[in-house]
Amino acid sequence: CCGRGTGDKPPGGFDHGKMFGPGALRRIAGRMRAAQMPRGRFAARPDALCPPAFLPMLHLQQRRMQQEAAMFEKFLGGKTAVVTGSNSGIGLGIAIELARAGADLVLNSFTDAPEDHTLAEKLAREHGVKVRYIQADMSKGADCRALIEKAGTCDILVNNAGIQHVAPIPEFPVDKWDAIIAINMSSAFHTTAVALPMMRKAGWGRIVNIASAHGLRASEYKSAYVAAKHGVVGLTKVTALETARDAITCNAICPGYVLTPIVEKQIPDQMKTHNMSREDVIAKVMLQRQPSGEFATVEHRAQ
Repeated sequence: CCGRGTGDKPPGGFDHGKMFGPGALRRIAGRMRAAQMPRGRFAARPDALCPPAFLPMLHLQQRRMQQEAAMFEKFLGGKTAVVTGSNSGIGLGIAIELARAGADLVLNSFTDAPEDHTLAEKLAREHGVKVRYIQADMSKGADCRALIEKAGTCDILVNNAGIQHVAPIPEFPVDKWDAIIAINMSSAFHTTAVALPMMRKAGWGRIVNIASAHGLRASEYKSAYVAAKHGVVGLTKVTALETARDAITCNAICPGYVLTPIVEKQIPDQMKTHNMSREDVIAKVMLQRQPSGEFATVEHRAQ
């Protein structure tokens, strides 16, 4: 009596298929929401919400939801995620969410300080997963490739490493241009090139490239950053096409301004370039095109 209705109504006029089918459950759920019951408390006042005949089905539905929630919490168990530029900011936020989902982690940055390894140990304790820290200079192609090779396996690759510099094109330092293109764009190519064979061998893979709203549009004084992020979006499209017949996906995330250390460092340069106060730079330059008028949070982007 819990499956699809047969169309035959027993004496009394009840169609048990419809009575206990998905439509009925949705109607009950609507009544529960209307009653503003706390999430998960299906049996708090069942007599006020539905006929007694529905109670067994509601209890079964509650158990199923609890089981699904438990599965979702660790749905990445057994997978290894490599997140570049992940000892702070968006990268760290993403790493934490992946750990919560059960993935083992490889953290990365260009530094190799004791606090980097302490961070890895802390995440491992908090989330019950394996976490390693591997130093790599993402401005160097050989280091980028060695990072993935040292990881040994890479089911999930998050290309997040990035830097920024603000200046008009005629005054833009050549070394800054080269570094931004190398770290923000070329590093994603190098890590992807090594990770893809691993993913194909495993029969599964996910690549997430952290691009930017500047991968879709432009702002003055950010020639290198805008060029690099447009390149990341293009690389994402090519990777997706080349893996279309595999169980591998590649996507780009293009966030607006998130208040991270890299953004915080931009503010003095923007103040100098635009001859504005800190408050005016934030309101009239950085957040002018951001619909919310506020910085996004690391947690929101990571989730």
